[in-house]
Amino acid sequence: MDNKAMYQLSYGLFVVTAKEGEKDNGCITNTVMQVTTTPNRISLAVNKDNYTHGMIMRTKVFNVSIISEQTEFELFKHFGFQSGKTVDKFAHFTDVKRSENGLYYVTKGINAWISAKVVETVDLGTHTLFIADVTDAEVLDNTPSATYAYYHANIKPSASQETKKGWRCKICGYIYEGEELPEDFVCPICKHGAVDFERI
Repeated sequence: MDNKAMYQLSYGLFVVTAKEGEKDNGCITNTVMQVTTTPNRISLAVNKDNYTHGMIMRTKVFNVSIISEQTEFELFKHFGFQSGKTVDKFAHFTDVKRSENGLYYVTKGINAWISAKVVETVDLGTHTLFIADVTDAEVLDNTPSATYAYYHANIKPSASQETKKGWRCKICGYIYEGEELPEDFVCPICKHGAVDFERI
């Protein structure tokens, strides 16, 4: 089977944010889509190892910031290349506002945001699929949304721009430094396996 066929599916890119107690967190995902218009519902799949996953499971609310083509790679590094388990992602990040549900949404490199309340969950093994009612939303500008393909072609640095040696995740850009990549290696950021890494 040619797994690269999956790369041809069209995805958007999003910053998903959650809040539990005094703790805010967020992560990059490409797994948000509208599933019905009446009622207005979206779905979101999140890996169970992701810190944001547990927050959404417990609080049942999240925000989605829709990434536009005007975003910079720094946004992906900030929300995708570090874990909320060890880093306060909002400690020095100021391009945010709070929506009425009390959660942050990103304001720079974003064309719209959506607030959602979970109404159902589906266990997918490694991930949970959250089905949620849209409770609020706002368009910030009319810049086109960044697709997964646009990210790879225009936002993510190419392998030739990297000075590190090792293996690069073709999905999110994470760099594994080392001569040999273990066969059972799983990307700590996007959770894809060794098959989705290339030597740099």
